[in-house]
Amino acid sequence: MKDKQIQKLITKEEKREQSVINLIASENFVSDDVRQALGSVFTNKYAEGYPGRRYYGGNSVVDELEILTQERALKLFKLSSSKWHVNVQALSGSPANIAVYLALLPHDGSGRIMGMQLAHGGHLTHGHSVSASGKFWKQISYGVSEKTERIDFDVLMKIAKKEKPHIIVAGFTAYPRKIEWKKFRAVADAVGAYLMVDMSHIAGLVAGGAHASPFPYADIVTTTTHKTLRGPRGAMIFVKKDVREMYQKIDKAVFPGLQGGPHENAIAGIAVALHESAQPAFKKYAEQPDAH
Repeated sequence: MKDKQIQKLITKEEKREQSVINLIASENFVSDDVRQALGSVFTNKYAEGYPGRRYYGGNSVVDELEILTQERALKLFKLSSSKWHVNVQALSGSPANIAVYLALLPHDGSGRIMGMQLAHGGHLTHGHSVSASGKFWKQISYGVSEKTERIDFDVLMKIAKKEKPHIIVAGFTAYPRKIEWKKFRAVADAVGAYLMVDMSHIAGLVAGGAHASPFPYADIVTTTTHKTLRGPRGAMIFVKKDVREMYQKIDKAVFPGLQGGPHENAIAGIAVALHESAQPAFKKYAEQPDAH
């Protein structure tokens, strides 16, 4: 690299990463193949729009890339393309979540998101007041029991019936328990809410079979790709097709609602990571005790 200052910093960071035990749940170490995809010529292409519907020319190869990434994402989580749609353009987890709210919640301030309190293990984008999710919509918060440090679904049901949220968010930043998706589905059905699962922290465990899948119960599943999936920084939004126009609304919320051209080099890296996650070795990786 001709820029010696940046090369020096890259070398320093490489040494730092190799010399520490990383206990940050939001980080992982990608493969050389993922890094190669990130540094590929796909970084040059501007690709506003979706496959077959781009705003610029020269996107035929990009269309192939994006369709392949979608196919790999659905296959990894054992989903049918007739029943599920996946958007792979969201730049990270936070805008992915905001896109769902933008698409499905009222825009007059009356929208209600039921999410876990940040101090109990939730995420900023599950309705916290400092996030856009809490500034534009109202958070109906829930937490864990002081006695058991687990979610009390009887309390959760009472809160939901009282507050009538539009969206219930399951999936957390710091909840070291297996999540009971079926119980969340029952609460959502009882109040007529969408069930949105944010599986960012456990996506790799779900892919590897070490945690129960949320897909049989959720209406929408969002995930980052850079945590337990071991991919580059990015996100995916999975949407059931049985609700009329829901996935089209969410696609429009991602683009043009929130962002412009997608980072196709990151999407290439995601495709590589999805391929790696489908290999037998990844199942062993997900099942190892220190990965839980």
